[in-house]
Amino acid sequence: MLRLLSFVMFLAIWWIAAFAVGDAKLPPPSAVLATTIKEAQSGALFFHLGATLARVALAFVLAMALGSAIGYLMGRNRLANRLGDPWLILLLNLPALVVIVLAYIWAGLTEVAAITAIAINKLPTAVVTLREGTRALDPALDEMATVFAMPRWRAFRHVVLPQLAPYIAAAARSGLSLVWKIVLVAELLGRPNGVGFEIGIAFQLFDIPLLLTYSLTFAAVVLIIETLLVQPFETRISRWRLRAA
Repeated sequence: MLRLLSFVMFLAIWWIAAFAVGDAKLPPPSAVLATTIKEAQSGALFFHLGATLARVALAFVLAMALGSAIGYLMGRNRLANRLGDPWLILLLNLPALVVIVLAYIWAGLTEVAAITAIAINKLPTAVVTLREGTRALDPALDEMATVFAMPRWRAFRHVVLPQLAPYIAAAARSGLSLVWKIVLVAELLGRPNGVGFEIGIAFQLFDIPLLLTYSLTFAAVVLIIETLLVQPFETRISRWRLRAA
């Protein structure tokens, strides 16, 4: 109910602002809705949304897999942490735009270059979060696993992984929010499709209804994924901590 009320307030403020500044600068919701219906009927909206979501999924999975493994290794091994820390600091402070441009220059305007650039930008946040989570592991639980001679994989699954779960969820949430933004930049600069590409076209044509159509539709998809997937996942993997408390 509160979310519905918030949505109604958003529409009301939008309508008032459109009336105040004029349709040329800010079209009313009805004009954007008409453009959205037109793009949906032509199939362009779903095509470009699908292309963007595919890139997000691939880059996110790649970055989370590598970032979790590297973060766990750096948290467990001092030598690996010392060797990897300068690279981590460099990636954390390197602008996303620079990474994307370099990837396109070195690998060409290809899908592989775009996904790699997006994953590299998300990678350091996952590494940092998982490294801190690994450092926070309870050594007493490790000793218990050793005393009971638990196989390494079983100990990791039943002792280490539950402790890392909240950190994995935090890395996933922060990383996903970062990937959403970076993928649009990558598409704007060097892809022939996707939401970012369409936003670039709308900017060149000064087509504000088209720009708002893709921007708001993309934001709505992000909100749906956050509500239906990310939040339930975070609640589920943190359930054991609530029971322990």
